Parts: sequence; structure tokens; C-alpha cells
Amino acid sequence: MRRAVVAASLALLPLVTACSGGEDQAAREAKEADPSKISAAPAAGVVAPAKVEVIATLTGCKAKIRIEADELRQGLCHTKEVDYLITTFPEEKYKQAWLDSAAIYGGKYLVGMRWIVSVKKPEMLEQFRTKLGGTVQQLQGIGPTPSRS
Repeated sequence: MRRAVVAASLALLPLVTACSGGEDQAAREAKEADPSKISAAPAAGVVAPAKVEVIATLTGCKAKIRIEADELRQGLCHTKEVDYLITTFPEEKYKQAWLDSAAIYGGKYLVGMRWIVSVKKPEMLEQFRTKLGGTVQQLQGIGPTPSRS
């Protein structure tokens, strides 16, 4: 089952295999990040970049890790209000590849430095943003849209 989940996730993401650049790479990426795209939040300094477990703790859950791969880690959070996914990446390029692949499905996501939170109830993203920082991004999706009569 776990292999099927990993294979399905990786099939959706046109990622190349590479090693993490280490702390020096993370420091360079932090300096290159556009501060206007990342909103401030009380814990934002702790979150970016972070591990699934750190983000989960800040949002009030203990994540169950679903995917552990070179390109990403993904954990499932279950709370009284909502279930949601936290995905972290070793480099920004992997996050961007994930977003590019997810764009065909559309939806709203909370996006930070090397992490993404996705939830079925998009109204929850603003509550998470106040705790984590980041920005809410709307992805368009492809295909026909429902007509309004």
C-alpha cells in the first residue's frame, strides 16, 4: 500500500532525483526568497523551512507520515475540524514542480518556503496561515468549469 502511494505521488510529480544541498543551500534559498510573498506569523520563523512534524505541531496535530521520498515528505493530519496534508520539500524546485503538477487539479493551497498545506475545506487555510505564515495560492485546474445558470 505504501509503495503504491509513493509511486502514485511520484508519477504525478515530474521530479528528478537529487540530493539535498545541505544547510549552505538552505541558507542561500532563505536569502533569495522574496519576503513579500511570505506573510508574517508568530511562528513563521520556526516554520520556514521546516519538517512535517514541526508544521503539524504548530497546527495542533501529530502527523502520520504517508510519503518519505528524496523529493518530498508528506504527512496526514486529522483534527476535529478537518483532515489535511502537510508536504515538505528539500529544495524549492521540488515544491514548484509539485505545484505545477497539482495545477491541473486546481484548488487552494497554503504555500511557504519548501512546504505546502492542502485541505479539503479551503476556508481553513486562513486559520493555518495565521499560525504558519505563507500565502494562500489558488490553482486554476484544467478542463471545463461548471456553468452557472
